[in-house]
Amino acid sequence: MSAAVEARLRQALAGSSEQHRPLVDLEWPWLVQKALKPLFNNLREAAVLVPILRRPAGYTVLLTVRAETLRNHRGQVSFPGGRRDADDATLAACALREAEEEVGLESARAEIIGYLDDYPTTTRYRVTPVVALVQPPERFRIDAGEVAEVFEVPLAVLLDSSRYETKVLSKQGLNVPFYEVNHEGYRIWGATAGMLKDLCRKLS
Repeated sequence: MSAAVEARLRQALAGSSEQHRPLVDLEWPWLVQKALKPLFNNLREAAVLVPILRRPAGYTVLLTVRAETLRNHRGQVSFPGGRRDADDATLAACALREAEEEVGLESARAEIIGYLDDYPTTTRYRVTPVVALVQPPERFRIDAGEVAEVFEVPLAVLLDSSRYETKVLSKQGLNVPFYEVNHEGYRIWGATAGMLKDLCRKLS
């Protein structure tokens, strides 16, 4: 079963690269896209790691709950990641560095297998999701300044399109749709759910 899952992931992400990074289809109504388009000009580069963990009971995806002390998106569910630094040779290097800083994931444990479509955020970042197969450590070392906790969701749950609910957020007088997944008390929504929905779509 594990070999079949890995083959499916590799096939779905084959051909993706840092050189070819399309912007994700946000599936917004035309009027919303037109009104919010100025927000997505001159976006700064950022990357997140989408860590798919090889567990004996099956594959899981590692997610974090952001610390309440952070300025943006405090308390929300996210992937390990952040803004690209000048020293980051690639976006994959950025994602791996951030994952090591935030949750203690050593880059040697992660095999990059591809990229999801870039995701623009209202905080003016163009986020590149870097997908990796990970041999998990015995425990994750959390940077409490950035991460409140880590948790895992079975990959099978996140590849079930019926788990994604469409919700609406009022922003600047507009109704902006977004995806949301609820799992064992955790609310995964916004950009993180949007990236996972893209993974779900690519593997469907």
